[in-house]
Amino acid sequence: METAPYRAISSRDKILAVMPTRTCTAACRHCGSFSSPRVKETLEPSIIRASIEQAAELGFALVAFTGGEATLAWDALLEGIALAHSLGLRTRLVTNAHWAKSPGEAATVVAALQEVGLDELNVSTGDEHVRFVDLDCVALAIATGLDFGYTMNVMVEYRKHRSVTKTVLIAHPLLHHHPHRDKIQVVESPWMPLSPERLGDYAVGEMVDGDNVHERGPCTSVLESYTVHPDGKVSACCGLGMELIEELYAGEARGSDFLANAIVDAEGDLLKLWLRYKGPEKILAWAAERDPSIKWEGMYAHNCQACQRVYRDSKVVDVILAHHEEAKSEIIESLVFDEVLYPLIRGNACAQTSSEQTAPAQADRARI
Repeated sequence: METAPYRAISSRDKILAVMPTRTCTAACRHCGSFSSPRVKETLEPSIIRASIEQAAELGFALVAFTGGEATLAWDALLEGIALAHSLGLRTRLVTNAHWAKSPGEAATVVAALQEVGLDELNVSTGDEHVRFVDLDCVALAIATGLDFGYTMNVMVEYRKHRSVTKTVLIAHPLLHHHPHRDKIQVVESPWMPLSPERLGDYAVGEMVDGDNVHERGPCTSVLESYTVHPDGKVSACCGLGMELIEELYAGEARGSDFLANAIVDAEGDLLKLWLRYKGPEKILAWAAERDPSIKWEGMYAHNCQACQRVYRDSKVVDVILAHHEEAKSEIIESLVFDEVLYPLIRGNACAQTSSEQTAPAQADRARI
């Protein structure tokens, strides 16, 4: 008798995030992964292989190599990309582009990555990053990626006072007149303090409050991305500062089913499900309605910092515990809508549209 296929609660395509090393060429303040040149922690190649093989068996959609700076574990990185590619998984590399010191060096790196099957090349930059990796290197890495046919995804950190912006980056001489400039996709993301009590340097309107909280969506990381850390721990998230939240860990990379076990562990946690389907900002707003002494408005621009507040503020935790049945109802309602009702509604709408498009064509054929 065949074993029934594994079925997770969340139907979203899952991502395996692999951190081959926590070492980085940069030492950014408030680094979300606690990486720097001083940290020498690396992930065993055997664990990288096992993680990728298990992700393929579980039907994951993509393997993202991150860090630290993943290119500093070059051999393990290439082996991991090649394995994931051979198993039919899409691959992504997130890098700070330190390796793009000259056109020749940049081309050598990108060619090697493409040869083993890299599908997506993502670059991170901003005021913190350029203290260690010059914007010229970033622009050269992006231009080289474009030359090799990649759509270049770039994350630019933002704060109120900054010198590196999307406009500044795109205006760089290597990019401004590049023939494939339209294939540069830039996302600007808040640079957040690692403490939920510390306010970031953001402009008015960028922080969540009662007027705009409805615009904040669910967390797209928790229960969708599973990260294998250099120390072998597995977390149900790939967000910034996640290592400060012990509850986000969902096991260790040991045994033949550690990834499936991590999913089962994580999806059995109601708070993670709530974060997945509502988002941390809305949880804070919900808690503050029940305990007005919880102050949260005008404090957070990044959902990961708000998430830390959910887990670390004893008042928020007390409200969740005191109203857990009410919270449970909200979680179930959100889960049912996202996983059952919305796909059904969308499927019916698509079927209706298809039917309406087919009818005129059938009528035309009848007239012929």
